[in-house]
Amino acid sequence: MHNFEEATSAFAKASDAISLKVNFPRTKHSAMGLKPYLTKTVWVLSVISLLTDIASEMLYPVMPLYLKSIGFSVVLIGILEGVAEAVAGLSKGYFGKFSDHSGRRAPFIRLGYSLSALSKPMMAMMVYPLWIFFARTIDRLGKGIRTGARDALLSDEATHATKGRVFGFHRSMDTAGAAIGPLLALWYLYAHPGAYRPLFLLAFIPGVLAILLSLSLKDRQPKPSGKRQLPALFSFLHYWKDSPPAYRKLLTGLLLFTLCNSSDVFLLLKVKQAGLTDTAMIGIYIFYNLVYALAAYPLGILADRLGVRKVFTGGLLIFAVVYAGMTVDGGGAWYGLLFFLYGLYAAATEGISKAWISNITDKADTATAIGTYTGFQSICTMLASSLAGWIWYRQGANTVFAVTTAGVMGVWIYFLVVLIPEQQKSPGQGG
Repeated sequence: MHNFEEATSAFAKASDAISLKVNFPRTKHSAMGLKPYLTKTVWVLSVISLLTDIASEMLYPVMPLYLKSIGFSVVLIGILEGVAEAVAGLSKGYFGKFSDHSGRRAPFIRLGYSLSALSKPMMAMMVYPLWIFFARTIDRLGKGIRTGARDALLSDEATHATKGRVFGFHRSMDTAGAAIGPLLALWYLYAHPGAYRPLFLLAFIPGVLAILLSLSLKDRQPKPSGKRQLPALFSFLHYWKDSPPAYRKLLTGLLLFTLCNSSDVFLLLKVKQAGLTDTAMIGIYIFYNLVYALAAYPLGILADRLGVRKVFTGGLLIFAVVYAGMTVDGGGAWYGLLFFLYGLYAAATEGISKAWISNITDKADTATAIGTYTGFQSICTMLASSLAGWIWYRQGANTVFAVTTAGVMGVWIYFLVVLIPEQQKSPGQGG
């Protein structure tokens, strides 16, 4: 363990020097030579996310093709994804509350990743629609069970001064899986065109490795004594009323942004509409994930040094530039530049928003706070995508991107005008 901590400390210092060659003062945490922020738990959670995303993203390019090959219509595919996202949204809030209520993190993380891994071979076992619905729902339920507990455990491993880099490092590893997965799928389908079902079985391999790694996770606090009653199904909704004012202000801004932020599928459809090949479209998607993976950790470090607000609002501006750029017709180089910027936007907002939430809420409510946010986020994303699809159908692609740009600029102004603290002021609370 001693060698492990020395290695992670050296890695962290080297990454700081490489990613940001700016003469910022070192934080009090690092200057005092305290425990390195890339702890064993942070590494384990990050590698688990890497493996799980490899498994999931191996199937992302082929899922619609596979479902069509076994008789699913486009309408049925839409219903399947809608139900799956609704399950994920509700379960994130409930199991985040359940994790805080029980005082446990590790069991929820293990169960969540196990269900997601098991759902992969289940999709290939039988092709009956009800079975496919069940398997897909199991996958999304697993994500809902683990999300709040995992992010709370990450928060527990950090201080206010290191939240950005801890969440940023985790996002980097997670998103690296989103780049590796499609590459593996392309390589497999090149050698075995049309052989979709074996790919679901191959995706089970990184999933099993993730399960085995999750067995090494331990809760920081001992198991609470005595029996605790299960929280009610929608009990997490009460957190909005009981949460700190800063959380409500932040969540309002984040959800307003989510209502403007439709599925990335619309960006890819625009690329396809511009005349790029399927291979080029998938290549741009992989490129975006690589940029995101490489930038998330350095931008997490920057957020710790300059403040989460500055980095997050900078990400919103980049998002607006990308969507405005999508109204301009261009070639491969133009869209490559836009997806490069889009990767920077994601790196500046995804992990940073969770770090911000965990900094302004009580440590005992971290999983509930993040679970409630991600639950509402799933629902808002569904609404945003539905609205974007309707506008695209009625007014065309450029109207979607123009309206989105205007909406996000409004959200950016909200974050400039509404003063939201970057960390909790009350003594003894927070990360």
